[in-house]
Amino acid sequence: MFPFPTFPESASSISGRIDLLYLFLVGISMLMSVSIFLCILFFAIKYRRGSRADRSNIRHHSGTVELLWSGIPLLVFVFVFGWGASIFYDAFTAPDDALQVYVVGKQWMWKIQHPEGKREINQLHVPVGESVKLTLTSEDVIHDFFIPAFRVKRDVLPGRYTSLWFRAIKTGSFHLFCAQYCGTNHSAMIGSVVVMEPTDYQNWLAGGPPAESMAAAGAKLFERYNCNTCHRPGGRGPPLSQVFGSQVLLASGATVLADEAYLRESILNSTAQVTAGYQPIMPTFQGQISETGVLHLIAYLQSLGAGGKVQAQP
Repeated sequence: MFPFPTFPESASSISGRIDLLYLFLVGISMLMSVSIFLCILFFAIKYRRGSRADRSNIRHHSGTVELLWSGIPLLVFVFVFGWGASIFYDAFTAPDDALQVYVVGKQWMWKIQHPEGKREINQLHVPVGESVKLTLTSEDVIHDFFIPAFRVKRDVLPGRYTSLWFRAIKTGSFHLFCAQYCGTNHSAMIGSVVVMEPTDYQNWLAGGPPAESMAAAGAKLFERYNCNTCHRPGGRGPPLSQVFGSQVLLASGATVLADEAYLRESILNSTAQVTAGYQPIMPTFQGQISETGVLHLIAYLQSLGAGGKVQAQP
């Protein structure tokens, strides 16, 4: 239809909905712009100096006109807000059964790891038709994970976790960019997302030399740093079985969800949120464990099970 591409390829379950909303907004903007221009042109010609237009009985107020030019745009704006909010909610709420993949941004590359242990640099392999949730963090500065064909983009921040999800609807290779200026070689921080048939993806995942799973690597770190001497039943630290996803009662009396962010902070800054019934005696591991190592430890804690009750020492 056009001699040049006007949009990136649409390759995810949400991309078509985002494009439709964008086109609707462009259409409304063009309609209003053209309407206003035509009105200005019409009145400029009709009431130009020297014209015979009737200038008697000038009306300075019309309740009907004012109601229409206020009410109609209000209804349009409310409609657009509801439409956009629906897309926003779906775009940032990953399904519970989504495939988990972990991404660490670093000047100037994307380090990607699958729970099974497979690692990639600047390339992400995913199966077509399956929801994929990415947990992202940065080792240095602010980056931005951007896949134009999927219409997903998320800031990647040092010191915290962000996430995005997508469901690819066609196979192929799609561009991956860093959309936030992050230093001298920002323009070289590019990669690709390779979408494969589920069978091909499983073959790829199982191919190559045997890879250690993230949970297994985390278990080794757990022992290396002697975490098991305290975090055991009856130990000086709270037991960690089924801690992931549970509500933890803090010494302050508040409760907090034991998600990835809470576990990361507890590892790197152990005195920030102390569990009720325990003393703040855990050493800090800030600067001793890399972001990848923290993700391994979190994967290990996830493998211990997920709970929903308040965790506290009586």
